[in-house]
Amino acid sequence: MEYRTIANTDLKVSKICLGTMNMGTYNTEAEGHEQLDYALSEGVNFVDTAEMYPVPPTPEKQGDTETYIGNWIEKRGKRDDFYLASKVAGRGREMKTRKGPSNLSRGHILEAIDGSLERLKTDYLDLYQVHFPDRATNTNTWGKRGFTEISDVEDVVQIEETLEALNEVVKAGKVRHIGVSNETPWGLHRYLHLAEKNDWTRIVTIQNQYSILNRTFEIGHSEFAFRDGVELLAYSPLNKSVLSGKYLGGVIPKGSRFDFSLRDFDRYNPKHAEPVIEKYAALAKENDMSLVELSLGFVNSRPFLASNIIGATNLVQLKEDIGSINVELSEDVLKAIADIYLVNPDPTC
Repeated sequence: MEYRTIANTDLKVSKICLGTMNMGTYNTEAEGHEQLDYALSEGVNFVDTAEMYPVPPTPEKQGDTETYIGNWIEKRGKRDDFYLASKVAGRGREMKTRKGPSNLSRGHILEAIDGSLERLKTDYLDLYQVHFPDRATNTNTWGKRGFTEISDVEDVVQIEETLEALNEVVKAGKVRHIGVSNETPWGLHRYLHLAEKNDWTRIVTIQNQYSILNRTFEIGHSEFAFRDGVELLAYSPLNKSVLSGKYLGGVIPKGSRFDFSLRDFDRYNPKHAEPVIEKYAALAKENDMSLVELSLGFVNSRPFLASNIIGATNLVQLKEDIGSINVELSEDVLKAIADIYLVNPDPTC
C-alpha cells in the first residue's frame, strides 16, 4: 500500500480508501465487516461513510451504514488503527437521523455529528465533511454544466454559519479535521476565505466525483490542491462500476447495482459514453490489464489526489480494486489516455 499525508494535517492516509455506501443495501452487515477486515489487512487505513448511507438513500435506512461500522469498531476494539471520515447531509433530505428536512445550519450540524458519533461508537472523527452544499450548484444538480442553468433555492444557510459550526465541533474535540464534498471552486474559495478571515478551522479535503470519464475536477478545482493544499478524495472512480465494462452493449447483469436500482443510470452510463468506454477497454486489453486496473491506476496516478475511494459489492471486486495500487501506467499508456480524452472529454459529468 502507498500512503500520503494530507496537506495541513497529520493524517497519513492510504491512497486507497474504503467507501461504505453499499453496506445496508448491496451488502449485509456481515459482508460489510468482512470488507472492512480485508481492507485493513491489505494496508488500507482510511474508511469513508456518511449519515445518509446506504444508497440508494431512503429515510428508513439512513444511518444504517454508520451503525454497521460502529458495531465493527466495537467488536474489533482498535479504533486508532485507522482514520474514519463521515459526512453531514445538506439541504432537503428527509432524515430519520435528524428532526425535519436537513440543512447545514448550526443546530443541524451539532445534532448530526452527535448522531454519527453515537452510531459509529467512537468519540471522534478524523475527518468530517459537508456532503453537498446547502445552495443549488452544478455539482449537486447533476447533468447541468453551466451555473446559469441552475434554479437557486430560497433560505439558503450561508457557508459562514456552516463553517462556524464545523469550527465549533473541532474545538469540542469531536472532529479532528473538516472537508467538503460535491463543492464548486467558488465554494472552496469561500470556505478558505472565511477560515482565514475569522481564524476558524480550515478545510483540508474535497470529495468530488472523479474518473477517467469525468475529469472536470481538473478544470477549476485542482489548482486549489496545488496552491492551498485542498486535495481530492475521489469518489466513483469506476463510474458506479460502469468502468468494469460489464454494462457495455446495453447489458445489465443480474445482481449488478443497476439491476438492483436504475438510480443515476443516465448520469453514470449515458448511451453517448459507451464508444468512449470501448476505447479505454481496448487500450486496457492492448496493455494486458483490465479496464478496472486502467481506470483506477489512472486515478491513483493523479498528483492532486489524497485518496481514491473505492467500493465493492463482493470480495472479488474489492481485491481487484485494492490491488490497483500496484498498477503503474507507462508513459505510453498515459499518452494514449490523453489522446482519447482530447477527442472525448468528460462524457459522464
